[in-house]
Amino acid sequence: MPPNNIAVRTRFAPSPTGYLHVGGARTALFSWAFARHFGGTFVLRIEDTDLERSTPEAVQAILDGMSWLGLQHDEGPFYQMKRMDRYREVLAKMLADGTAYHCYSSQEEVEAMRERQRAAGEKPRYDGTWRPDANKVLPAVPADRQPVIRFKNPLEGDVSWLDVVKGEIAINNRELDDLVIARPDGTPTYNFCVAVDDWDMQITHVIRGDDHVNNTPRQINILNALGASLPHYGHVPMILGTDGQKLSKRRDAVSVMDYLDKGYLPEALLNYLARLGWSHGDDEIFSMEQMCSWFDLTHLSSSPAQFNPEKLAWINNHYIKAADNQMLSNLVRPQLQALGAQFENAPDLAAVIALMKERVNTTIELAQAAMLFYRQPDASAELRLQHITAAVTPALLDYAEACKTIEWSKAALSQMLKEVLAKHALKMPQLAMPLRLLLTGQLQTPSIDAVVELFGRDVVMQRLAKVSA
Repeated sequence: MPPNNIAVRTRFAPSPTGYLHVGGARTALFSWAFARHFGGTFVLRIEDTDLERSTPEAVQAILDGMSWLGLQHDEGPFYQMKRMDRYREVLAKMLADGTAYHCYSSQEEVEAMRERQRAAGEKPRYDGTWRPDANKVLPAVPADRQPVIRFKNPLEGDVSWLDVVKGEIAINNRELDDLVIARPDGTPTYNFCVAVDDWDMQITHVIRGDDHVNNTPRQINILNALGASLPHYGHVPMILGTDGQKLSKRRDAVSVMDYLDKGYLPEALLNYLARLGWSHGDDEIFSMEQMCSWFDLTHLSSSPAQFNPEKLAWINNHYIKAADNQMLSNLVRPQLQALGAQFENAPDLAAVIALMKERVNTTIELAQAAMLFYRQPDASAELRLQHITAAVTPALLDYAEACKTIEWSKAALSQMLKEVLAKHALKMPQLAMPLRLLLTGQLQTPSIDAVVELFGRDVVMQRLAKVSA
């Protein structure tokens, strides 16, 4: 819960080194929902200082993923690479204030000191050769070496914070290092940029994965050195795969856009991700409006959540069944086209979707199921011999004859089918199966009356004409 009279400001700050990960999407969702709950501001920040791995394509993948999910930001996106002048300004002030210093130790020298520390059973860390402490004489500055800038971390005491997920956390400053906050070429490093950004953007609550727990004391110390207010931190546990291991691209669908390609609806994925590590009583299905009304950072789990594809499919089925048929048809039409669908003289797609959507978990499955209306029937000779027998042919011919003049409605078609069955002393499967085979080329379909109604008189007459062929 935020303190009284605070204007809540949260942020999502991904590094653009690939796709938008489902774990990142969950973090974004929690930050977005918390801001919405308190009428606050949700900031999108792109942490793109890793020049070797950050790409414009990855930035676009993040923006596309956020847009598809509907997690709209209020401010941003802000790009760290466009804030270099601000970082240099803060670095200069820290050097002037004595909270940072130039370090001329080479990479080889730093690695050598760490090797000595490991050999002595000590925690490897920078030994402070260039740290300007009181009454200390520093070495002569090498003429041919560009320095890094290190943060002058406190030597004593603890860094502590009340984590909104994990509770009280304290790290002794002796466990921390005088971390490098600017490289020899002057580019600032991750923890420094994050601290300055959170300060400048007045972030009040940082919700992120618990892989950042070790970064938090470093960022807190930098913020304290800058005289900045500290945000509230909450570190949510990672999402595990079905095997109990960290989600892996090799084993799992970990990109948000993978789920678009697999036929999931964004509201279903959001609903599912919300329940991975957070709960509201026994509620399983809820809208984002409901989530925002409930989400105040209570009931966040401190244990890792396990991704369950079957549960996600069940939720997606719920949202597909509740979705507008025309909206679904806009999603499914390209998928049908990819399957080779023929739309000429075919039923209205929205009407087909209304009939088929109860049985499917994804829009891909919906397209595959709907294909029976958008292809020519191609039953095998074996199936035709098995189901279109001499005993049933007279009934099929009577059915076809009745189709010429009957009122074309499901109710009328249903009554007519019953009359034909009674006349020929047949049971429903004996006539429904060959009808399905002739009309669709398959034995499993929804109600035969509904299928016949959707095909329309002309198509049905054309396909039933093959009975006597």
